Amino acid sequence: MRNRLISLILGIALASGCATSPSGRSQLILMPDSQMDQMGLQAFTNIKDKTPVESKRTTNRYVQCVGDAITRVVGGSWEIVVFRDDTANAFALPGRKIGVNTGLLKVAENQHQLATVLGHEVAHVMAQHSNERVSQKFAVEQGLGLVNAIASPQSATGQTLMGLLGVGAEYGILLPYSRVQESEADILGLDLMAKAGFDPRESVKLWINMGRAGGGQPPEFLSTHPSNSTRISDLNAHMPVALNLQNRAREQGKRPECR
Repeated sequence: MRNRLISLILGIALASGCATSPSGRSQLILMPDSQMDQMGLQAFTNIKDKTPVESKRTTNRYVQCVGDAITRVVGGSWEIVVFRDDTANAFALPGRKIGVNTGLLKVAENQHQLATVLGHEVAHVMAQHSNERVSQKFAVEQGLGLVNAIASPQSATGQTLMGLLGVGAEYGILLPYSRVQESEADILGLDLMAKAGFDPRESVKLWINMGRAGGGQPPEFLSTHPSNSTRISDLNAHMPVALNLQNRAREQGKRPECR
């Protein structure tokens, strides 16, 4: 009886959780925005407690400038923190939180390339990719342990939950976004950076740099991330649209000069 009741409740939740991503893809979205924001805040607080924050004003000002230009496109007040970490990485979390590692600044050679990464990460949030992953796990496991995980981020389930939010790599667990989500964020992020006035053509150079910094990749079928060659091909295919968006942005006076 109990199992039938759980199945019934889960079926109702699944039926009511159907949504559509910005690119028109069907999604399973079960978690309220307020819950996702709370989880994002908890994850961000935990990272700030464990990772040193960059103190150089010039570095912080530069990253803030690029981040502000990107987030103005989507709206809202975002917290942007630069972490002293040699890993070439950045992330964005529900609740409007962005983290950028100093190591990324060695790979992203200019403001346009940094905007590529930040646009990509913000796109994950705007497309509710974290909610989608948490919802999928909720559906599979019927939500058992997720509530406790929010209150106990250091627990095994809590660490898994942080991975679902997109910050697992920093903690030695690999729970990446799916290949579909990554490809979607690439295109949505390209549009975001273009709408902010950045040069979308630099996105291709960024992924070339990433490939060199990574020292090679596993075959695409062994990875949830698209290969760099696939990414570059998809970006180039969408480039005419992005360049048109950049031209419109520049006509509106959006000409970022972050240094």
